[in-house]
Amino acid sequence: MSTGSRISPDEVREIAALARLRLDDQEVARMTHDLDAILGYVAALSEVEIGTAAPMTHAVPFDCPLRADEVGAPLPVDEALRNAPRRVDGFFEVPRVVPGPSERSGEGQ
Repeated sequence: MSTGSRISPDEVREIAALARLRLDDQEVARMTHDLDAILGYVAALSEVEIGTAAPMTHAVPFDCPLRADEVGAPLPVDEALRNAPRRVDGFFEVPRVVPGPSERSGEGQ
């Protein structure tokens, strides 16, 4: 890691693990360099003087009319789940993302 690096190889490994990616040492080195460069660009942008420029969501004018946020009657459960690929007892069923209490760390990776 070079002096002044904004991200360490250990941080890259942690991010890769969170993203469920397996990186070898060469890929970790490359990603450390690439992410450090990206963070450098972000740091440079934070130093740009913007004066009184208003924040914007698009680089060009974009008409995006919004409807009023009004409280209404909730959808019946059957209607809300009508297109759900899987449901259990009136809830959406989704794949487990966080390991359960009986699953060991690192299993299945």
